[in-house]
Amino acid sequence: MRMNKLFLTVVFACACCAVQAQHAGYNAVKDIDVFKSRFAAASQKINSIKADFTQEKNLSMLSDKIISKGKFWFKKESKVRMEYTQPFQYLMILNNNNIYIKDGQKENKISAGSNKLFQQVNRVVVDCVRGTAFSNADFKVNVFESKAAYLIELTPVAKNLQQLFKHIDIITDKTDYSVNTIVMNETSGDNTTMHFINKEINTSLPDALFTH
Repeated sequence: MRMNKLFLTVVFACACCAVQAQHAGYNAVKDIDVFKSRFAAASQKINSIKADFTQEKNLSMLSDKIISKGKFWFKKESKVRMEYTQPFQYLMILNNNNIYIKDGQKENKISAGSNKLFQQVNRVVVDCVRGTAFSNADFKVNVFESKAAYLIELTPVAKNLQQLFKHIDIITDKTDYSVNTIVMNETSGDNTTMHFINKEINTSLPDALFTH
């Protein structure tokens, strides 16, 4: 499996911050400090998330979207499980610094602590869930809002992340700050959008979900 695919999959596992003028329907948040405080407070209240997701992949070489579906689980402090069920079987488990990937019959086990890029990606995941994304020096963060949602755009400033992404856009619900949509814009011109639906916040999740 290509390493870029793994990096993208890991980053999908949670949420952070910012948007620019090209995002129709959104305006810049006027008081960023108030937003930071509320976002952090709301994030601290989220101990677990269970959801279904739909992923739309737009490739610059193809006119049709590649659509996949699956299930997502998160448990504090940094446990994530993403399981693609349609049209293929693909599993990713992130448990602290340990990453497990099963792609068909192939399995990979990786320690994020042994690779700088994995450490950076792992921090993005943890920061987004904990509400501490604004302190991550690897990204420039801007925040915009519509009537019903916040749109958060992360623009990488770290050179190795700049090679992968132009920016990552995250749309959160205004009522509970949970993630509705993640849009990953790659330097290749491709982009991937993930929609999270049927969300269950703070439901009981067994630790066995995050082992293999």
